[in-house]
Amino acid sequence: MNLSDSQTGGPGPRRVSAMEAVLTHLRGAIERGEYAIGDKLPSEAELCRTLEVSRPVLREALRALQTMGLTVSRTGKGTFVVANAVEDPTFGDYAASDLLEVRRHIEIPVAGYAALRRTPENLDHLAHLLDRMERETDTTAWVAMDTLFHLAVAEAAQNPVFRRVIEEIRDALARQSAFLNELGGRREQSNREHRAIVEALMDGSEDDAVAAMAHHIDRVETTLTDILRPGRTDLPTEGGPEA
Repeated sequence: MNLSDSQTGGPGPRRVSAMEAVLTHLRGAIERGEYAIGDKLPSEAELCRTLEVSRPVLREALRALQTMGLTVSRTGKGTFVVANAVEDPTFGDYAASDLLEVRRHIEIPVAGYAALRRTPENLDHLAHLLDRMERETDTTAWVAMDTLFHLAVAEAAQNPVFRRVIEEIRDALARQSAFLNELGGRREQSNREHRAIVEALMDGSEDDAVAAMAHHIDRVETTLTDILRPGRTDLPTEGGPEA
């Protein structure tokens, strides 16, 4: 069973990564009861051999299963199934639902304040950061800049408390961003949403900035829901090279 090159079904099929194919396979097996709660997954070596993927790819998929709350990894013992359905994934120290709630109550009004209070230096920094993000092709580097972008918006609001709040959830934001980019292909869409935010800040429009940030967070939530919703049917099939 080779999951190294796969694509999803449905209209406009999109190429998925080897990690996503492995994750979809293992998640499906857990949800179907092929691995019951309390069961230990096969060893990494066995899974790599069976699925014909590299160990780094497999380990990324296992980390995603743990983020989804389906498994837990026990040092020296292996990976065990702890749930058969995804409820509320965890990014670092915070559940996804808690993170989204806070982002709605903090980042949306912060964008409005930033539109009214931003300095030329703030705008230069955001524009430079956005240009780098739009050119970046490495997901890890892009995710790091993604968190810097949201910190920069908070800084533009000229209230150090806002920046401190974003700093507190920075690791969770990075984990969520990596998760959504790997499984939801969010990077290009997110770049467009970030540009709309920056343009609203440049225009000094509080209403447009609030609307742009709200749309951005709405899309984050929608993508997360699409990934986690029950009955997702984009099971992998063999295809050509990953695009």
